Amino acid sequence: MSPVPPRTRRRGIPSTPVRAARRLGEIRRAQLITTYGVGAMIAVENESFLVRGIDSWDISEAPFISEPRLARQLGVSGFRLPPAPTPNLAQDGVRAVRFPDMYSCPECKQLQLFRKFNSPAGKAECASCQENLVPSRFVMACARGHLEDFPYWKWVHRGNRKESGTCGGRLTFRADGSTASLRAVLIGCSCGVKEVSMEGAFRRQALRDLGIRCAGRRPWLKDAPAEDCPEQPRTLQRGSSSVWFPVMHSALSIPPWSEGIAKLVAPYYDVFKEEDAASISAYVRMQKLLRHHPEYTADDVVAEVERRRAAETPPVEAAGDAEAVMQARRYRQEIYEGEYQSLSTTHPEVAGQEQEFVCEPPVTPVGALRESQGLAQVMLVKRLREVRALQSFRRVEEPSPADTPLRETAISLTKPNWLPAFEVSGEGVFVRLDEKRLRSWEQEPGQIERANRIRENHQKLLSARIGSSGKPVPLSPATPRFLLLHALAHILINEWSLDGGYPAAALRERIYGDGDMAGVLIYTATSDSAGSLGGIVAQGEPDRLEASLRAALHRASWCSNDPLCIESEASGADSLNLAACHACLLLPETSCENNNILLDRATLIGTTDGRAPAFFAH
Repeated sequence: MSPVPPRTRRRGIPSTPVRAARRLGEIRRAQLITTYGVGAMIAVENESFLVRGIDSWDISEAPFISEPRLARQLGVSGFRLPPAPTPNLAQDGVRAVRFPDMYSCPECKQLQLFRKFNSPAGKAECASCQENLVPSRFVMACARGHLEDFPYWKWVHRGNRKESGTCGGRLTFRADGSTASLRAVLIGCSCGVKEVSMEGAFRRQALRDLGIRCAGRRPWLKDAPAEDCPEQPRTLQRGSSSVWFPVMHSALSIPPWSEGIAKLVAPYYDVFKEEDAASISAYVRMQKLLRHHPEYTADDVVAEVERRRAAETPPVEAAGDAEAVMQARRYRQEIYEGEYQSLSTTHPEVAGQEQEFVCEPPVTPVGALRESQGLAQVMLVKRLREVRALQSFRRVEEPSPADTPLRETAISLTKPNWLPAFEVSGEGVFVRLDEKRLRSWEQEPGQIERANRIRENHQKLLSARIGSSGKPVPLSPATPRFLLLHALAHILINEWSLDGGYPAAALRERIYGDGDMAGVLIYTATSDSAGSLGGIVAQGEPDRLEASLRAALHRASWCSNDPLCIESEASGADSLNLAACHACLLLPETSCENNNILLDRATLIGTTDGRAPAFFAH
């Protein structure tokens, strides 16, 4: 008799925590922030896992990322790149936990906790049938981020008033394949109750009618106690985008933080910030930190540390909830204003220096563009660095400026002094509109009326999200100026995706439309050097820019859904757009920083009746 062959571990995340993190390392680091961050579910073959909180991550080898302005806004000391596993040493960095706990067998139809299937080590298969198990398709979540398995027992026994588990039967799960709807997904029990379908499980009141309340569970946080939660849970599909919405913040690295001594000190600031001048100088000499930079001295390092200390402020949670939110918004406004000033100023490339921000005007003057198109300034951003950080996440409802602190789902059991982030490099073009012409245009009654229509709908939505929390309702940014800049960014991205060598999903926008700002940055930013190949910068040369803008406006002048699109009284999610649809203005989600809302094509080309004139009338 031949010996039994050894078991081979399947490709995927095994059940043990250490090895689960090793397999999770196959995901790109950026995805641990944008797609599969803390609290998100990851499907690996026939298993499903939940990424654990950052307090369980091993960050001893995780690179430090410096962006002081963004750290100040988020109330942390700095950022870390998600740790990568070390397969040769069997060391992990990011942990995962199995979720959901309920699995079903497609052969015997049993539906029960994963551990009751007695699966062989490293596999998810039924011990009786040797069939691969299937994780539960349905979960239960609330707007505060709590997450649980779907209550199948209560669902199939509704109408039979028994305590959970007292029937003594076993649950079954089967799909008869008669239709693609939930009516074909049947839940049964061996106690003899009639099989019921999952139809109606997604109704807003479905779980409330069963007497089910949120238990306040946070399975992504190890040993986290249950919280009291008044929110009503909702049924969600395990793979639905509503299960996890990341709350991300970003900032561009601009001078003086991105160059010179500030850049050298940034990786060591956590070591220096609690030390005196003598200790800092001794450390610099002992570690020979300036051996490749003879133009600086230890005294320069001390001075830079003192400057950063003076710029730091207490974390935003030091004040009340309302004050903390307003303070964070002020910091965010400061970030955009600082970027706007840097983008409007020449920062030439200096030979022999490692620069993260290079911004220069084109060689050809842009005077003709001011007269013909109303562009006051064009800057070629030949090099930029952006830091994107994950602060928290949401479930059920997408993030909103009106979210209360109670809906800020924690990514750590305790208040962290760092956040996971990644940095990307790229290039871009900054366009600033002529202020005089813009002020004259935004006083037009027709454009004011259209912007007010969008702003009223947006304010109603923000007020509804605030509810009775007492938090001040944030003001909607929907002004004629913002709508114009936003629409301009979208048509240029669509046009440059045809001419610049990048797909539209690889381009991003940054709108500077508050106060006296009137600019748009369109850029590409990736985690490698592919984001700075020059394809977008070349589009900023005045002759190409004028041709691109004329072509983009020509495309925007007629939509395949016209006249319905241009004459629309409201469109988009929650009626937050006017003349904007997938055939003319909408972009991939990765490109728009406003989730494809607050758009109106009429700002560019005007309305057919002439009541709302176009900015680009010439």
